[in-house]
Amino acid sequence: MANIIDVLSKYDGVTRAKYIAAAGVSDNQLKSAMAAGTVSRVARGVYALPGADAQLISIRSLPAEPGCITAAHFGGLWVLHAPAQPHVAQTHSRSYKGFVCHRSSTPPTLLDTVVQCLRCLPEPDGLIIAESAVVLKGLPLNALRRRLDGRNDARERRIVSGIVPQSQSLIECLARFLLRRAGFHVESQVNVPGLGHLDLMVDGRLGIETDGAEFHMDRTSFQEDRRRWNVTTRRGIPTLVVTYPLLRDHPEEFVSMVRETLNRLSAAA
Repeated sequence: MANIIDVLSKYDGVTRAKYIAAAGVSDNQLKSAMAAGTVSRVARGVYALPGADAQLISIRSLPAEPGCITAAHFGGLWVLHAPAQPHVAQTHSRSYKGFVCHRSSTPPTLLDTVVQCLRCLPEPDGLIIAESAVVLKGLPLNALRRRLDGRNDARERRIVSGIVPQSQSLIECLARFLLRRAGFHVESQVNVPGLGHLDLMVDGRLGIETDGAEFHMDRTSFQEDRRRWNVTTRRGIPTLVVTYPLLRDHPEEFVSMVRETLNRLSAAA
């Protein structure tokens, strides 16, 4: 006999009664769990575990499923900007106030989610989500290209052409996008003897290391950062270290810094 807690956990803590019943949970089990306070009825035909995500409850109470950037967030993909309103996937064309609605199969697959993001979001946001689906979840690039072979998918195909499967982070992806948009030649994960891989190399002359503070707060990481800095210096590779807030909030400043540094390198040559 299915355990109702296990069933709800598979749905991130909230789902509709038909899925609970389909998993083999009886009405008596459901009523017993509600009486014990381990499960709550949060909307008509919708049940949740204590502490379930409030946004997910609101979406599945419509009824709908997370879609587009909201599905990307729940799926653990890289997300640059949180949406002003939740995006949902639904099989009908009805609209819901306070939600951005996408007509789609439900729940959307990973491929569905990425395609929705590419079509719906600004270019950098869509690229970052698509790249993370390839890097983190193993989404095949060929499957993505096949899905976007339509006459109206030229923009999306161009974005997908910028995906680097070896990318290491959202920050690296965003920095690469900003620099390529500005006209620079950018290589990713460039091998440097004694160093490993440099995040980015711009115009073959300037290194870029992306610094995510959440990964660089312990002593070991601090020491490794200094070692890498010393290697690039000894090998004559001038390197800029850039942060997420700089890229996200001041992209023009970042591009200007790179351009100015390259100009100075040219003048000194």
